Amino acid sequence: MQMKTIILTLASAAFATAAFAEDPIKIGVPVGLSGANSVVAPSVVQAAELAVEEINAKGGVLGRPLALEIADDASGAAGAQKAFDSLVFQKEVNVVISMETSAARNAGLPIISKGDVPYIYTSFYEGKSCNAKLFVDAWVPEQQVPPVVDNFIGKQGAKKFFLIGSDYAFGRGMLTFAKGYIEKAGAQVVGEEYLPMDGSDWTAIISKVRSSGADAIITSTAGGAPNVTLTKQLRSSGVTLPYGNLAVDEGTAKSMGADAKDIFLSASYVTGIDSPENKAFLSAMEKKFGKELRTPNDLSVPQYEAIYLYKAAVEKAGSADTADVLKALPDVSFTGPRGKISMNKQHHAPLTMYLGQVKDDGSVAVVDSFKDVNPGDQCPNL
Repeated sequence: MQMKTIILTLASAAFATAAFAEDPIKIGVPVGLSGANSVVAPSVVQAAELAVEEINAKGGVLGRPLALEIADDASGAAGAQKAFDSLVFQKEVNVVISMETSAARNAGLPIISKGDVPYIYTSFYEGKSCNAKLFVDAWVPEQQVPPVVDNFIGKQGAKKFFLIGSDYAFGRGMLTFAKGYIEKAGAQVVGEEYLPMDGSDWTAIISKVRSSGADAIITSTAGGAPNVTLTKQLRSSGVTLPYGNLAVDEGTAKSMGADAKDIFLSASYVTGIDSPENKAFLSAMEKKFGKELRTPNDLSVPQYEAIYLYKAAVEKAGSADTADVLKALPDVSFTGPRGKISMNKQHHAPLTMYLGQVKDDGSVAVVDSFKDVNPGDQCPNL
């Protein structure tokens, strides 16, 4: 598929050009507008648009406006190489801030290193991706898996788990951690199966689930389309076991309709967070996008907050120079919809986690919460 590059023109672009004397600070956003992530990518773009609009309306960063450069990474490695190359070497962005598949992230990192730009990764992922220029403001397995497994074992009596994933770094990484955690908790994994990222027929795997004797299912697929196809096929086959999904976000859950009902998820963001910052964010999103608004979720909100974290780092550094910004990033924080976020733990962030259960309308009811969960030992050598 030919990679599509979109230069995003904000509604206030003409005003911004006249109001700011300095050249813009360019933020590159490679994201899966096509492929597996196309279900969630529009919400990420909207969150980025709002952050940039808000910051520019208050004077920008060091007197310079922010400008977005959006590129379609097609949700995979090949598309990411083209997108990163275009953004870093042709558009000459000052920073890359993006939610992507792990395959896309891994493909883009060598270009980040070569091009010498900071990279804030805003997607939950399998953990332990370490690069001097990479920072992460989303969750890792140490933060996300325990709430689901502990609930299934302690409150639902699960003893036998079946694991299902997409066959790539995220799917396997998450389930490797989950398997170890399940076994340490005294339960058993009775099956572990994978499909390629673009796979859509889960029939054979669901048949194995039904004959395995499992009393709980945990899945970790590529975000978006694979989540939808797997869930629909599980439901249509009549499987009613407790179902923990390690990759579903609130927006995707809403897109599934009734099929998503009762899925358990563990997230650092749900729309029901009762805080002034989250209420203000949701109100601003609704005002800006109206009927076009995509449900804010655990993939789009970290994108919004990461742009503010980058702003704080540039202001602390006094410049957008890469070396100065990288030095400042661990020392800054931003209080947004998820609360106070700081990427100060080996380039990762402690996060409040929410165990949720999807309701009939696709919204998420919070079952439990866990404050400031440490991401653990991710990149000790940085």
